[in-house]
Formats: sequence, structure tokens, C-alpha cells
Amino acid sequence: TLDRAEGGLGIGLTLARRIVRLHGGSIGAKSEGVGKGAEFTVRLPRIDLTPADANAAKEKYTLPAGAARRSVLVVDDNVDSARSMAMMLRLVGHEVGVAHDGPAALDRVDAAPPDVVLLDIGLPGISGYEVAKLLRSRPQGRAMQIYAMTGYAAEEDRKRSREAGFDGHLVKPVAPAELLRLIQASRDAH
Repeated sequence: TLDRAEGGLGIGLTLARRIVRLHGGSIGAKSEGVGKGAEFTVRLPRIDLTPADANAAKEKYTLPAGAARRSVLVVDDNVDSARSMAMMLRLVGHEVGVAHDGPAALDRVDAAPPDVVLLDIGLPGISGYEVAKLLRSRPQGRAMQIYAMTGYAAEEDRKRSREAGFDGHLVKPVAPAELLRLIQASRDAH
């Protein structure tokens, strides 16, 4: 199923590899067979930041001068992922709401339509594809920007996203700077 509620290998290893690579590292896995366990090795470079480097990194994740504050709804059944994304977006100055399933997302949009929706596809009960279609069917859903933020990266997944009404398809993990540029570009397009 899309929500992978029953576990399995799913997309976890792919996401772990991408996250480690974003940090300039590598990840490896090995096992001697069924029932013998597995060993995962993550290697990350050590980075020594000077105070100037730390300030430059901080400035990289703030809204640029003249940039508009946006209202953003983050929809993800992974509570930690949703909270982390919301925290990062709030830190740079956006107004952020969070929902962990499709019905809650629809309720939030009905109560206060956001400018941008970051929507996971693999939600329990009602998929992100269906949520996007339902959002687009509402008058307030036609103007908002809706982006899939998902681990599903195949061309078929991207095609289904377009057909469901998504404005873009982002594969997790999305670099914060890329996401902030996208949110600002969405603003500039309206």
C-alpha cells in the first residue's frame, strides 16, 4: 500500500542513503543471511565550522530581503518529519500548519487555505493523490500551490502526481534551500 503501514523495506533505505549523501557521507549494509541480523555503517565527514561559517549557514536559511511570508501546510503521517519541516519553515519566517492524514489536511484547508501545501503521497486511509484531487475540486484549492513531498521517485509516480493536480513532485529528503526557493518561486508566480 502507499502508506506502507505493514512495514517492509519500502523506501527507508533509499531515504537513509539520500540523507547521508546530502551530508557528504556514505552508507553500507551487510548481512550473513536470513536470521543473522544486519550491519549498517554510516560514514560522515567531520566538519569544523568557524564562527563565520556558522553565520553564513544561518543566513542561508532565512527569508531574503523583500521575500513574502507564506502560509504553508505540511501534510505527512510521519510526525517527526512533519514537525521538523514545520520547524524549519517557521524559523525562516513562514506561517506553518501541520496535518498527519488526508481528512485533517482537508479540514485545515477549509478552515484557512494556505498558499502552499507540501503533501506526502503515502498517507494512511486516503492517499496524497486523492487529497490533491479533492483540494483541486474546491474553489480555494485552485489557487494554492500543491507539491508532493515523497519517497516515491519513479516516473510513474511523477505522472500520477501531475494527473492528481500537483504543481511539482519533490523526492525526500528535499534540501532546505531548494524548498525555500520553491516556496518563494510559487509566490512570485502568483
